[in-house]
Amino acid sequence: MHSISEYQDGFIDYLESQKIVGEPKSLYEPIQYILSLGGKRIRPVLTLMVAEVFDLEYKKALPAAFAVEVFHNFSLVHDDIIDDAPLRRGKETVHEKWNINTGILSGDAMLILAYQYFEQYEPVIFQALAKIFSKTALEVCEGQQWDVDFENRDDVTIPEYLKMIEYKTAVLVGAAMKMGAIIAETSIENCEAIYDFGLNLGIAFQLQDDYLDAFGDPETFGKQVGGDIIENKKTYLYLKTLQFATPEVKEQLLHLYSIQPTDNSEKINSVKEIFNHTGASKATQEAIKEYTFKAFETLEKLNIGQDKKAVLKAFGENLMGRKV
Repeated sequence: MHSISEYQDGFIDYLESQKIVGEPKSLYEPIQYILSLGGKRIRPVLTLMVAEVFDLEYKKALPAAFAVEVFHNFSLVHDDIIDDAPLRRGKETVHEKWNINTGILSGDAMLILAYQYFEQYEPVIFQALAKIFSKTALEVCEGQQWDVDFENRDDVTIPEYLKMIEYKTAVLVGAAMKMGAIIAETSIENCEAIYDFGLNLGIAFQLQDDYLDAFGDPETFGKQVGGDIIENKKTYLYLKTLQFATPEVKEQLLHLYSIQPTDNSEKINSVKEIFNHTGASKATQEAIKEYTFKAFETLEKLNIGQDKKAVLKAFGENLMGRKV
């Protein structure tokens, strides 16, 4: 087995070798731009790592890993348009650097491009990859729409929120891992178990993101701490607070989430105090652990050696302890 940094390096070498060019340039340049902005490359690394877990040389999974990364970035391009976000990874978003129409069209092209990379596999493997990919792509769209719908609702429940992050974020983590298993041509049971491992890890990852957005270290988090509070997003922290709060504290939180002050620092600090006071922050940390351990339980279903189970578990533990 290789290390995470070795998978990352191998993937980046492959990515840099894939020059996405064509006419009109205004369609293809934004694709090259968004893919060059970096990021943690977690999803493609998972595809490579799982292929090797099931005894395939990881480089054979590079086209599928690339497809996963292209799809992920396609979703970011469109998400940024929906959110009217000016920055992505510290750089101008595609629709800001070019325009909204170009962002939509380049995103569409990325979705199609992702499918084309599956064509490098034999028909049986191509069919299996396309099947999980199509299912996942549709679920990501459903999750994104739920996220948009929730902005205008005051009655979002915790089960609804968990379903939203499962579809918007976690299904792609599960699919990225399952694709590695499919390419390695392992058993159906192994494919399903590794998908469940990724799904639960993906939910834990998003809950961790919610938590770090409020309580992360500004030096390491990589984006503005308190961004979700500024935007009045109904995260797991927020929903748990409503569940635990007294009527007075609930009223105070609802008021804070109805204002847009010029200086947000006081609002952020007040909301964080409420998160801590009600026990919502602790409950969120417990939920992160719960989904991580749920992921670990699925490892027992995998027909692989204990050493490889340990590699997967170590990856999950590092994800749970991340600060970025």
